[in-house]
Amino acid sequence: MGWIDFVAEQWILVSLLLVLIVAFMTFESKKGGKTVSYHEVSRLLNSEEAILLDVRDSADYKAGHIIDAINIPHGSLATRLGELEKYKAKQVIVTDKMGQHSGHAGKVLREAGFEAVRMQGGMAEWNAQKLPVIKAGKNKGKKG
Repeated sequence: MGWIDFVAEQWILVSLLLVLIVAFMTFESKKGGKTVSYHEVSRLLNSEEAILLDVRDSADYKAGHIIDAINIPHGSLATRLGELEKYKAKQVIVTDKMGQHSGHAGKVLREAGFEAVRMQGGMAEWNAQKLPVIKAGKNKGKKG
């Protein structure tokens, strides 16, 4: 019996599994906070209503990041939350490579009392839109 036969015979179970997977993914993504578009990120940063937290590793950050982004790699975030305390009154926009770590980082921040949102599509989307990035050593931004 092949997998096609199994799906045909057990379509109720397969459908239930798919519904559970979608529900789990939706639930997990909401724990990290809502997502904001790159347009909204630009507006929030330009109006100084928010700060940008880049949770990529330092090599990716140095290769190109948004000006004034604070770099704290996602694996170090829980132990380095104190570095963000002075920004607690502002919204924290979390970005990563493509969105794979921003949900967890957003959850950590929200549990610590920060208002966190995630940049939709991460730096991959920012770069795809040909928005400005700077390389390490060429800005006055904060280092991680």
